[in-house]
Amino acid sequence: MNQNFRDTLESFENQFPDRDYIIEIFCPEFTSVCPKTGQPDFGSLTFRYVPDKTCVELKSLKLYLHQFRNEGIFYEHVTNAILDDFVSVVTPRRATLIAKFTPRGGISSVIEVNYEK
Repeated sequence: MNQNFRDTLESFENQFPDRDYIIEIFCPEFTSVCPKTGQPDFGSLTFRYVPDKTCVELKSLKLYLHQFRNEGIFYEHVTNAILDDFVSVVTPRRATLIAKFTPRGGISSVIEVNYEK
């Protein structure tokens, strides 16, 4: 991964910065590549966050996530990297990212990462 991935993400001004509220975004078609086998990995991502001064712009999030389609990266790494990039651009008060990957070889994985300001 490189800095260009993060540069794709955009945010916009939160119109209610004095209120805590939760935004949930579900991305059911996330794909990346297993760095060991080169096979595609499929999963769904759920973002839950309390915005501060900005909110994530959804089209930019979609374009950001599409960049992982050819990226060889482990589940744990990609989940943490995505949350790190999200937090650096959106600067939420709190955020959780849950990544649920489809079974491969009879084993599925769920990775949950959290951030609190």
